[in-house]
Amino acid sequence: MNDSKLTYFEEEDILHLVISEDRESDSVEISPNITAEMNEKGELIGIEILQASSFLRDSILETTQAKLLQLGNKVA
Repeated sequence: MNDSKLTYFEEEDILHLVISEDRESDSVEISPNITAEMNEKGELIGIEILQASSFLRDSILETTQAKLLQLGNKVA
């Protein structure tokens, strides 16, 4: 997995993570806007995230809010 490569296509707002240079044989939609790419053995070789800026922003906000709520509960 040392050959992983992350590429952001700004104009299309797509984030693409390449885990392996194997040829893509299949893909599975994990959730809206997130697709897992697999080789012919069914192994994960990449992930594509559409509308990446919104996805990352929302994910970071959710994680941060959850952590802050946990900290608030410990203080109370």
